[in-house]
Amino acid sequence: MPQKIDFLDRPMRTPQPRPVVRVAVRAADPLLRAGLIVELRDKPGIELVPAEATESDHADVVVAIAGADLTDLPPSRIRLVLIADHAQPADLWAAVERGLVVLVPRAEATTPRLLRAITDAHNGRGDLPAEQLGMLLRSLSRLHEDTLAPRDLTLTGLSKRETDVLRLLADGMDTGEIATALAYSERTVKNILHALLARLGLRNRTHAVAHALRHGLI
Repeated sequence: MPQKIDFLDRPMRTPQPRPVVRVAVRAADPLLRAGLIVELRDKPGIELVPAEATESDHADVVVAIAGADLTDLPPSRIRLVLIADHAQPADLWAAVERGLVVLVPRAEATTPRLLRAITDAHNGRGDLPAEQLGMLLRSLSRLHEDTLAPRDLTLTGLSKRETDVLRLLADGMDTGEIATALAYSERTVKNILHALLARLGLRNRTHAVAHALRHGLI
Protein backbone atom coordinates (compact mmCIF):
# COMPACT_ATOMS: atom_id res chain seq x y z
CA MET A 1 0.00 0.00 0.00
CA PRO A 2 1.54 3.35 -1.02
CA GLN A 3 2.77 5.46 1.83
CA LYS A 4 0.88 8.65 2.43
CA ILE A 5 3.02 11.75 2.22
CA ASP A 6 2.11 14.57 4.52
CA PHE A 7 3.38 17.75 2.89
CA LEU A 8 2.84 19.59 6.14
CA ASP A 9 5.65 17.56 7.69
CA ARG A 10 8.17 18.84 5.19
CA PRO A 11 10.52 21.55 6.48
CA MET A 12 9.56 24.98 5.22
CA ARG A 13 12.16 26.73 3.11
CA THR A 14 13.02 30.20 4.29
CA PRO A 15 12.72 32.62 1.35
CA GLN A 16 16.10 34.02 0.40
CA PRO A 17 16.27 37.80 0.57
CA ARG A 18 16.42 39.41 -2.85
CA PRO A 19 19.87 40.97 -3.46
CA VAL A 20 19.79 44.75 -3.39
CA VAL A 21 21.08 46.47 -6.53
CA ARG A 22 22.31 50.02 -6.04
CA VAL A 23 21.09 52.09 -8.98
CA ALA A 24 22.05 55.60 -10.07
CA VAL A 25 19.83 57.43 -12.58
CA ARG A 26 21.17 59.90 -15.13
CA ALA A 27 19.49 62.08 -17.74
CA ALA A 28 20.34 65.45 -19.29
CA ASP A 29 16.74 66.62 -18.74
CA PRO A 30 15.91 66.93 -14.99
CA LEU A 31 12.25 66.10 -15.67
CA LEU A 32 13.15 62.87 -17.44
CA ARG A 33 15.48 61.93 -14.59
CA ALA A 34 12.73 62.65 -12.05
CA GLY A 35 10.36 60.43 -14.03
CA LEU A 36 12.85 57.55 -14.02
CA ILE A 37 13.36 57.92 -10.29
CA VAL A 38 9.58 57.72 -9.75
CA GLU A 39 9.49 54.55 -11.88
CA LEU A 40 12.20 52.85 -9.83
CA ARG A 41 11.58 54.21 -6.33
CA ASP A 42 10.54 51.70 -3.65
CA LYS A 43 10.81 48.74 -6.02
CA PRO A 44 11.92 45.46 -4.39
CA GLY A 45 15.64 44.84 -4.70
CA ILE A 46 16.38 48.41 -5.84
CA GLU A 47 18.25 51.03 -3.83
CA LEU A 48 18.51 54.40 -5.54
CA VAL A 49 21.74 56.31 -4.97
CA PRO A 50 22.64 59.89 -5.96
CA ALA A 51 23.82 60.40 -9.54
CA GLU A 52 26.79 62.66 -8.74
CA ALA A 53 30.14 61.35 -9.91
CA THR A 54 31.49 60.75 -6.42
CA GLU A 55 28.42 58.74 -5.50
CA SER A 56 28.04 56.86 -8.82
CA ASP A 57 31.27 55.07 -8.00
CA HIS A 58 29.21 53.24 -5.37
CA ALA A 59 26.40 52.23 -7.76
CA ASP A 60 26.13 48.72 -9.17
CA VAL A 61 24.10 49.79 -12.19
CA VAL A 62 23.58 53.16 -13.86
CA VAL A 63 20.34 53.71 -15.77
CA ALA A 64 20.78 56.58 -18.24
CA ILE A 65 18.79 58.21 -21.00
CA ALA A 66 20.74 58.90 -24.19
CA GLY A 67 22.36 62.33 -23.99
CA ALA A 68 23.28 62.09 -20.30
CA ASP A 69 26.89 62.81 -19.37
CA LEU A 70 28.60 59.49 -18.74
CA THR A 71 32.24 60.51 -19.13
CA ASP A 72 33.06 60.13 -15.43
CA LEU A 73 31.68 56.60 -15.04
CA PRO A 74 34.32 53.96 -14.23
CA PRO A 75 33.59 51.26 -16.85
CA SER A 76 35.44 48.56 -14.96
CA ARG A 77 33.03 48.86 -12.02
CA ILE A 78 29.76 50.18 -13.46
CA ARG A 79 27.22 48.31 -15.58
CA LEU A 80 25.21 50.64 -17.76
CA VAL A 81 21.59 50.36 -18.87
CA LEU A 82 21.04 52.89 -21.67
CA ILE A 83 17.61 54.05 -22.82
CA ALA A 84 17.93 55.19 -26.43
CA ASP A 85 16.42 55.05 -29.89
CA HIS A 86 18.45 54.77 -33.09
CA ALA A 87 21.83 55.01 -31.37
CA GLN A 88 24.54 56.05 -33.81
CA PRO A 89 27.80 54.05 -33.94
CA ALA A 90 29.75 56.79 -32.14
CA ASP A 91 27.15 56.98 -29.37
CA LEU A 92 27.04 53.21 -29.07
CA TRP A 93 30.82 52.95 -28.79
CA ALA A 94 30.89 55.73 -26.21
CA ALA A 95 28.33 53.79 -24.15
CA VAL A 96 30.31 50.56 -24.54
CA GLU A 97 33.41 52.35 -23.26
CA ARG A 98 31.44 53.36 -20.16
CA GLY A 99 30.20 49.84 -19.39
CA LEU A 100 27.10 49.33 -21.57
CA VAL A 101 25.40 45.99 -20.87
CA VAL A 102 21.73 46.52 -21.81
CA LEU A 103 20.16 48.90 -24.32
CA VAL A 104 16.42 49.54 -23.95
CA PRO A 105 14.48 51.34 -26.72
CA ARG A 106 12.53 54.29 -25.32
CA ALA A 107 9.19 52.80 -26.39
CA GLU A 108 9.94 49.72 -24.27
CA ALA A 109 11.11 51.57 -21.16
CA THR A 110 8.24 50.48 -18.93
CA THR A 111 8.80 49.77 -15.26
CA PRO A 112 8.84 45.95 -15.66
CA ARG A 113 11.25 46.22 -18.61
CA LEU A 114 13.59 48.52 -16.70
CA LEU A 115 13.58 46.25 -13.65
CA ARG A 116 14.44 43.29 -15.86
CA ALA A 117 17.18 45.31 -17.57
CA ILE A 118 18.68 46.26 -14.21
CA THR A 119 18.68 42.63 -13.08
CA ASP A 120 20.24 41.50 -16.37
CA ALA A 121 22.92 44.19 -16.18
CA HIS A 122 23.72 43.40 -12.55
CA ASN A 123 24.12 39.72 -13.44
CA GLY A 124 26.25 40.51 -16.48
CA ARG A 125 23.67 39.40 -19.06
CA GLY A 126 23.99 41.59 -22.14
CA ASP A 127 20.91 42.59 -24.13
CA LEU A 128 21.02 44.74 -27.26
CA PRO A 129 18.36 45.06 -29.98
CA ALA A 130 19.32 43.21 -33.16
CA GLU A 131 19.95 46.42 -35.12
CA GLN A 132 22.39 47.82 -32.55
CA LEU A 133 24.07 44.45 -32.07
CA GLY A 134 24.63 44.12 -35.81
CA MET A 135 25.99 47.67 -35.93
CA LEU A 136 28.37 46.93 -33.08
CA LEU A 137 29.63 43.70 -34.66
CA ARG A 138 30.24 45.43 -37.99
CA SER A 139 32.13 48.18 -36.21
CA LEU A 140 34.25 45.58 -34.39
CA SER A 141 35.09 43.95 -37.71
CA ARG A 142 36.17 47.30 -39.19
CA LEU A 143 38.18 48.09 -36.07
CA HIS A 144 40.06 44.83 -36.37
CA GLU A 145 40.65 45.17 -40.12
CA ASP A 146 41.62 48.86 -40.23
CA THR A 147 43.32 49.46 -36.88
CA LEU A 148 44.26 46.36 -34.94
CA ALA A 149 45.43 43.88 -37.59
CA PRO A 150 47.98 46.27 -39.14
CA ARG A 151 49.52 46.61 -35.64
CA ASP A 152 49.45 42.84 -35.00
CA LEU A 153 46.82 43.30 -32.28
CA THR A 154 43.59 41.41 -31.73
CA LEU A 155 40.30 42.48 -30.15
CA THR A 156 41.59 41.15 -26.83
CA GLY A 157 44.22 43.90 -26.80
CA LEU A 158 47.02 41.33 -27.10
CA SER A 159 49.14 40.58 -30.13
CA LYS A 160 49.12 37.07 -31.57
CA ARG A 161 52.67 36.56 -30.26
CA GLU A 162 51.66 37.67 -26.75
CA THR A 163 48.65 35.35 -26.80
CA ASP A 164 50.75 32.39 -27.94
CA VAL A 165 53.38 33.00 -25.25
CA LEU A 166 50.77 33.39 -22.50
CA ARG A 167 48.98 30.18 -23.50
CA LEU A 168 52.20 28.19 -23.34
CA LEU A 169 53.14 29.88 -20.09
CA ALA A 170 49.76 28.86 -18.68
CA ASP A 171 50.56 25.27 -19.74
CA GLY A 172 53.58 25.36 -17.42
CA MET A 173 56.34 25.85 -19.99
CA ASP A 174 59.49 27.78 -19.13
CA THR A 175 61.24 30.32 -21.38
CA GLY A 176 63.34 27.74 -23.22
CA GLU A 177 60.38 25.46 -23.90
CA ILE A 178 58.26 28.36 -25.16
CA ALA A 179 61.09 29.49 -27.45
CA THR A 180 61.39 25.99 -28.90
CA ALA A 181 57.64 25.59 -29.40
CA LEU A 182 57.29 28.93 -31.19
CA ALA A 183 60.65 28.90 -32.98
CA TYR A 184 61.70 32.10 -31.20
CA SER A 185 64.90 32.87 -29.39
CA GLU A 186 64.74 32.94 -25.61
CA ARG A 187 65.54 36.66 -25.75
CA THR A 188 62.50 37.23 -27.97
CA VAL A 189 60.24 35.40 -25.50
CA LYS A 190 61.64 37.47 -22.63
CA ASN A 191 61.15 40.71 -24.60
CA ILE A 192 57.53 39.78 -25.42
CA LEU A 193 56.78 39.11 -21.75
CA HIS A 194 58.60 42.21 -20.54
CA ALA A 195 56.64 44.45 -22.95
CA LEU A 196 53.37 42.80 -21.94
CA LEU A 197 54.01 43.18 -18.21
CA ALA A 198 54.96 46.85 -18.64
CA ARG A 199 51.97 47.71 -20.84
CA LEU A 200 49.38 46.08 -18.58
CA GLY A 201 51.05 47.02 -15.28
CA LEU A 202 51.48 43.39 -14.21
CA ARG A 203 54.02 42.25 -11.61
CA ASN A 204 55.33 38.97 -12.99
CA ARG A 205 54.56 36.02 -15.25
CA THR A 206 52.15 34.44 -12.77
CA HIS A 207 50.25 37.70 -12.56
CA ALA A 208 50.16 37.89 -16.38
CA VAL A 209 48.66 34.41 -16.70
CA ALA A 210 46.12 35.09 -13.93
CA HIS A 211 45.14 38.39 -15.60
CA ALA A 212 44.71 36.71 -18.99
CA LEU A 213 42.59 33.88 -17.57
CA ARG A 214 40.47 36.17 -15.42
CA HIS A 215 39.62 38.38 -18.40
CA GLY A 216 39.18 35.54 -20.87
CA LEU A 217 42.13 36.61 -23.03
CA ILE A 218 43.49 33.08 -23.48
